[in-house]
This record gives sequence, structure tokens and C-alpha cells, in this order.
Amino acid sequence: MAEDNKSGFFSDLFAPVGGFGVTFATMFRKVYTEEYPEEKRPTQKRFHGRHQLNRHPDGLEKCVGCELCAWACPADAIFVEGASNDDTPFEDGGTGRFSPGERFGKIYQINYLRCIFCGLCIEACPTRALTMTNFYELADDNRADLIFTKDQLLAPLQEGMVQPPHPMVAGLEERDYYLGKVVSGTEAQREYVAAEVVADVAADVARAEEGDA
Repeated sequence: MAEDNKSGFFSDLFAPVGGFGVTFATMFRKVYTEEYPEEKRPTQKRFHGRHQLNRHPDGLEKCVGCELCAWACPADAIFVEGASNDDTPFEDGGTGRFSPGERFGKIYQINYLRCIFCGLCIEACPTRALTMTNFYELADDNRADLIFTKDQLLAPLQEGMVQPPHPMVAGLEERDYYLGKVVSGTEAQREYVAAEVVADVAADVARAEEGDA
């Protein structure tokens, strides 16, 4: 009985010493502090960051306004409003074509105050229009600025792309876009966009002259 009391006494006596031993050993280890934001470590390849709306190689948008991403979002962070593509020229009252097929995403918003970056919207997208980038710096001091619109989410134009609206590549159908048959914008598409720009400028000048009159 006395020996048990003696061993218990020494255990209680050296227990704090053992605890402080861990503390002292940790004090002399190398500190792996990340000097953020001065030094930024690269993210993993499949990191779930800010979303991006992708384009076809000729510049047309991949989003067809189906709203499946909004339905799949568990946080109700996505708002989509689709509209019909229109191949009627602008001078005849048309609105132009923004994607292959019948519809496109006219309004697209993601509320990053709600988004949980789960990626379910990516899985739901049937056209691979929506993907997630490695960009993660989304902090802001204004709540309204964390609701990203279509202009902010659209991928920038790459070499060979033409700014929509413009027709599809001549002789091809919607399915051809997803079969990889489109590799770049065509000269006919560039001429179409240039003509529309000239028409817009002429219309602006005409309206200005009417206002002066």
C-alpha cells in the first residue's frame, strides 16, 4: 500500500515536467508559417475556387440557360435566366446568337455569400459550361460585390475567338460543337461582328443627330 502511494506521488510530481518537456521541444522546431498574402502557395489542381463560364473555340458561350446548376445548388446560390437565341440581324430587330442551339444564359449570377464550393453545379452542367478555377481570394467588405454576374464569370476571349453575338460556323449544327469540330472563329463570323459594330455606330450617330435637332 505504501509503495502504491509512493509511485503515485512521483507520478504526480513529474507529470507537469513531462508536459513542459513537450512545450520546450516544440519551441525549438522550425516554424512553417505561410507569409500570406506576400507569398501565396499554389493550390491543388482540383481545388474548388471561383466559377467560370466557358466558351466554345469560336467564342460562343457553352451555357444554354438550362438552369440545372441552379436546381442542383444546395445553398440556392445560383440564379439563371435563359433566353432564346435569335439569328435575325440587328437592323431587323434581332438580338443575335450567343450560344449554339436554341437558348443561352441571358442572366447568370452566383452569390458567394451562400456558395459552399461543393461542386454539385459542375456535375449537373450538361454542356461543361460551368467549371471551377483555382481563384480563392473572394473576401470583400461589401456584400453586393460578392454577387458575381455573367460578365465577371465569363471566360476571357482566347486567340481565334470572336466576341458574340454572331452566327454558328457555317455548315455545322449544335452537336458538331460538342464533337470538337469547331477549332476557331471563321472569317464570316468576324465580318458579321464588324458589320454589326458599324451598324451600331451608325444608329448611335443617327440618334445623336435626332437629339440635336
